[in-house]
Amino acid sequence: MSLNTFGHLFRVTTWGESHGPAIGCTVDGCPPGIALTEADIQPWLDKRKPGTSKFTTQRKEADEVRILSGVFEGRTTGTAIQLMIENTDQRSKDYGDIAQAFRPGHADITYHQKYRHRDYRGGGRSSARETAARVAAGGIARAALAALVPDLRITGYMVQMGPRAIDRSRVDLAEVANNPFWCPDPVAAAEWATYLDDLRLSHNSVGAVIEVIATGVPPGLGAPLYGKLDSDLASAMMSINAVKAVEIGDGMAAATLTGVDNADEIRMGPNGPEFLSNHAGGILGGISTGQPVICRFAVKPTSSILTPRQTVNQRGEEIDLITKGRHDPCVGIRAVPVGEAMMACVMLDHLLLDRGQTGGLRGQIG
Repeated sequence: MSLNTFGHLFRVTTWGESHGPAIGCTVDGCPPGIALTEADIQPWLDKRKPGTSKFTTQRKEADEVRILSGVFEGRTTGTAIQLMIENTDQRSKDYGDIAQAFRPGHADITYHQKYRHRDYRGGGRSSARETAARVAAGGIARAALAALVPDLRITGYMVQMGPRAIDRSRVDLAEVANNPFWCPDPVAAAEWATYLDDLRLSHNSVGAVIEVIATGVPPGLGAPLYGKLDSDLASAMMSINAVKAVEIGDGMAAATLTGVDNADEIRMGPNGPEFLSNHAGGILGGISTGQPVICRFAVKPTSSILTPRQTVNQRGEEIDLITKGRHDPCVGIRAVPVGEAMMACVMLDHLLLDRGQTGGLRGQIG
């Protein structure tokens, strides 16, 4: 069973463990002739890498990517692209106490129940360290999208930390890169810094909500009924470590609306149909409308905290456990570039699927 792979035509297989010698991915299905070097991928990894501020894990990893195959003279060849990122700052001794115990909120107990044998060092494959490989694959997807759909842009940002949400009236996407939270609301970012500092010093953690938006998406991506763009987006985002919910457009809030409020009305503009709102998040019937595609996902609080928690060990004994090591007080911060990467991979995958099925032809309106 190939359960380490996602995608249809643009297929990504990730490999490696948190405390192994390296992690990486194999990317198959990338179109040939795309300009690509390590320098095109590295900036996205730099956004995700640990140790960038006091609000993320202090594990120091350069996360330098190497292209091992699939690229010749600076361009993709159409064959499998192999990427590798070495692990250089493992502290496996931090996990000796949990070799026979199950951390509450972690996958330790389910991995043991399913496989009977697990890599307890940092969670092995269940660690958020695996997401670096996804971000690297997303760098390839972005390079291909830039060549095939130059106007498409993907931007992720945090819209809520714990109970504290941004004020949409203050949103300025230019602010996203100006604070450690990728927050578009500078006032909220300042409040979050104090809030998270207090939680961090009290050996606690908190969850977050991330929003990822893709603009310049052509209409027609996605297919009914089992190849919907939104179902693949939801699956991709839900597969990210610690994600517990995904919304497209208004998401759960759509249940509070009436049909009059929810329907995105349409008028003819100078260049074709124009929607007067975007409650659907840029997707109708599983197919992109040409509006911005908007996706949000909720990330649970980091389960590794220095506050004692009740659990059991492998012998079935009840114990109190403190999880040592270096951990993010809000893992949602580093989930932002991961969400962007998954959006890029899904968008490229569906662009290739659409070209294969329709050749990019569209029904005429007007």
